[in-house]
Amino acid sequence: MALLTLCAALPALADTQFRIRRMTRNDVPPGKGQCDIRLQVDNEVDVSVHGDMVMIRTLSGRDPRDDGSECNAPLPDRNIEGFNFQVIDSRNEIRLVAEPSRRNDFTAIVHIRDSAGGEGRYHFRLSWMMTGGGGPSDDRRGGGIGGSRGFGVPPEERRGGGPGFSWNNTIDYRGQGHGSSSLNSVGEQRLSDVSVNIDRGGRILVSFRGERGRPLSFTGTVIASEGGRLKADVVSEDRRLHGPMYISVDGRQNVNSITLEATDGRDRLRVNWDRK
Repeated sequence: MALLTLCAALPALADTQFRIRRMTRNDVPPGKGQCDIRLQVDNEVDVSVHGDMVMIRTLSGRDPRDDGSECNAPLPDRNIEGFNFQVIDSRNEIRLVAEPSRRNDFTAIVHIRDSAGGEGRYHFRLSWMMTGGGGPSDDRRGGGIGGSRGFGVPPEERRGGGPGFSWNNTIDYRGQGHGSSSLNSVGEQRLSDVSVNIDRGGRILVSFRGERGRPLSFTGTVIASEGGRLKADVVSEDRRLHGPMYISVDGRQNVNSITLEATDGRDRLRVNWDRK
């Protein structure tokens, strides 16, 4: 119990923290959540993973560095089914100290001790089942994808089961297709595959695969849904350009089309994408 109490306090004592990037590859089986945490570690650290954040307490040596960590969905902030910890790459000691639970605010905690001198590469994988269909539900008020009313309900009301729609679990939509983005109608960038992640609070992350593998990402909040068409209020990754994004999806979690016009009052970004 004392160990768990100490571990739960680790995020507040973090020496290093970063947000995990969105996974752009599509080789994770449907219905499975997965986080691959890749670090360069000098000596000894405790690593905490909560949602889409990594928080690290350095016990000795230099502060560790992110080496390409990625998730296809945030680690859930509720009871997790089928949780699994797997070591993919290491050169010294690595072990799971605590599984995500209510006691530690659903945080996975991993201890790494590298005594070989210099930095060592460590890669561990957290995986879990996305149960219950993982998506917006059609409740008795007519909410959810395919429902017939507009929403615009504050996230705190959705999370607490208030008016409008509610999110049961994180859901992923994916699409293979083609599109483009252009800033001020110049400098067009070609886009290919897209992933759309919506969490139980209505927060959305949309990530396109760009030219030479460079992602183009947007975050925001879903504000309406009707007949398989979502409307989200999103902002660019640099938080400069803001605007409405319209997303068409189907019942098999495929993305059919996406359009966006975002601006900061001076520059204007346009995105158009369609499924093959």
